[in-house]
Amino acid sequence: MTIDAITLLWDRQSIWSQAANRLKARISRARVLVLSFTVAGAVAGAVSANVPQPAGRFCAAVAAVALALAALAARGAAPEIVRDWTRARSMSEALKSDLYSRLAGVGKFGGTDRDEVVLRALAELSANAGDLVRHTTGLSPRVRPLPAVGDVESYATVRVRGQLDDYYRPKSRLMAARVRTARRWEIGLAAAAAGLAAVVAVFPTFAASAWIGVLTTVTTAITAHVGAARYSYQQVEFTRTADELERLLVDRATGLTADDDFVADSERVISIQNEGWMAKLGSTERPAQQ
Repeated sequence: MTIDAITLLWDRQSIWSQAANRLKARISRARVLVLSFTVAGAVAGAVSANVPQPAGRFCAAVAAVALALAALAARGAAPEIVRDWTRARSMSEALKSDLYSRLAGVGKFGGTDRDEVVLRALAELSANAGDLVRHTTGLSPRVRPLPAVGDVESYATVRVRGQLDDYYRPKSRLMAARVRTARRWEIGLAAAAAGLAAVVAVFPTFAASAWIGVLTTVTTAITAHVGAARYSYQQVEFTRTADELERLLVDRATGLTADDDFVADSERVISIQNEGWMAKLGSTERPAQQ
């Protein structure tokens, strides 16, 4: 029964992870399209005012279509879709937490009835996510080995050290790089708009007024995109979680933490990061894990 219970839990986690990833891809695609169509509409609108007819009318039509498509694309990142995504991701992460705790054999999974506890936990989680099962339709578990965890020592290596070195630290660096890139774009575009405004003020006949509006619109669109993705928030959360996991590893190595407490605290730290997304993400994104 042990293999059946654990395998069932692992397979369900795979399905929910795929569902969450698919929803995230839909949201990310929608936000990129909104940004792209908004920029295209602003550029086409500016061009339409500075070219002869009938090219001007064509560009104006392109601008109108692009802005309409931006509004349509935004529906792919609607609040209800984001909520479904965060809940599907939370379901996946809760199943993963139970799996690792069961493999380590600690806490509520340390007794002789641990497999029954696995199945009860799975039933409770599934009941809470009953309205989301439509997102799992057509998905099959991926063929993958179970994590190489059989005790607390291997749990510390595979789960905690693996998350720390292979996920949280790299992700914090990635988010920091995205924040820097976005700020450079925002500052560069704002400076370009200010420069054009100065040129127009000195040379009123210089036909660049429309492009000032374009640069302002593009800057606003980028700012909104970055705000929706929450790069700065992700950077802080990834760094904080990595620091906490590293502290727990040191506490265990120095004998300050018992095995049960170590696993419980590690899962709590990871859960806090995940639940933080649930509280923060009314219209923002959460990182995906496999």
